Amino acid sequence: MAYVIGDACIACGACSEACPVECITDGGDKYVIDADACVDCGTCAGTCPVEAIAAE
Repeated sequence: MAYVIGDACIACGACSEACPVECITDGGDKYVIDADACVDCGTCAGTCPVEAIAAE
């Protein structure tokens, strides 16, 4: 079960910097997680300042 980034994302990049497998990229108005590369560690969710990331 991969994590997903919701519409509350403010595109700060904190999640991308924290991701140990580098599966989070800038999608323009919000960041995007590559579900196939995500290892479900939850590190990104813990670093998001607006709680925009949740388990799918």
